[in-house]
Amino acid sequence: MTKTEEGGMDQTRMISGAAGGALLLMGLRKRGVLGLGVAAVGGYLAYRAATGNDPVMAAVGGGATTSKPIFVEHSVVIDRPTQAVYDYWRKLENLPQIMSHLESVTELDDKRSRWVAKAPLGTHVEWEAEIVNDKPGQRIGWHSLPGATVDNAGSVQFEELPNGGTRVHVALSYRPPAGPLGAAVAKLFGEEPSQQIAEDLQKFKAAFEGSDKN
Repeated sequence: MTKTEEGGMDQTRMISGAAGGALLLMGLRKRGVLGLGVAAVGGYLAYRAATGNDPVMAAVGGGATTSKPIFVEHSVVIDRPTQAVYDYWRKLENLPQIMSHLESVTELDDKRSRWVAKAPLGTHVEWEAEIVNDKPGQRIGWHSLPGATVDNAGSVQFEELPNGGTRVHVALSYRPPAGPLGAAVAKLFGEEPSQQIAEDLQKFKAAFEGSDKN
């Protein structure tokens, strides 16, 4: 196992432990079946973080990396020239200004970059990604590199419209750090990705159309 992979496992356990402790306390404060359910999820996450063992995935004979990826898609029309919109996205260090779940993106070279994203309970995860499809003014595609805490891939397509505007279509797929359960925990803490992307693109549209970028 590489140091990068070990670091990813440590981050996953840290997130699981923090989320588990919070959910356990939340569940104990509630009454009825819902409270018991939340407490059970919290206890499970806390146990997995403390021991490194996953009794649920062991029972089904799998692990978090075998979970199905989660897909997110959304489009927005921006009243700006296609090349200008593409140029802004292609400078990857601008992405945290578009996507609220990102803390930073650092370009390492023409293709590789390091991403830091927000996670539940004030934690964060990071990984390296590589651009695998770049057609100026049309499309940008990327995927995470091996050993990433968050296994992900995505693309942004830029379609020139007859009125001079641009349709931006974002498609993302990812596996959350704690597998399907991690996605449920993220939603519980208000970090549901499809809603985030839709809101982020609307904010980007308003900001970009209201700016003097051209």
